[in-house]
Amino acid sequence: MTTIKKTPLDILDDIYSLAYWMTGNESVSQELVKKTYSNARTNTKETELLKRFRNCYVDLFGQHADFCLTEKNCHLPLQLIDSVKQWAADIKLSVLLSEISGLQHQQISEIVEKPMDTLRIWLLWGRKLFVNNSMLKASA
Repeated sequence: MTTIKKTPLDILDDIYSLAYWMTGNESVSQELVKKTYSNARTNTKETELLKRFRNCYVDLFGQHADFCLTEKNCHLPLQLIDSVKQWAADIKLSVLLSEISGLQHQQISEIVEKPMDTLRIWLLWGRKLFVNNSMLKASA
């Protein structure tokens, strides 16, 4: 079986679709795509470009995570908040990579840098959350 290697230009539409689903905003999506492609070359692998997209998304926009009910009890460590943002963004991205880009589980596992078992759980719960429109709403 021959695998077709996609160039960065071949997956531009997929990355824009991912950006739009992740952010829910056209101008923000364009900014995210520009940031992702800022240093891309014609020989950049699809997996590497999607990893760059993931990192750009979390760096620029993250995932809304408001845990503080009042100013007085807002003492959560920043590292914990960053971890939850990364986790939520990775679940959302995993579902979108599977459903929009049609990537195989192994490829998605490499992009989000998690084991296959974790990815499968994320896909199961992420799809349910998308259907219920709760945690994974467009958030940037």
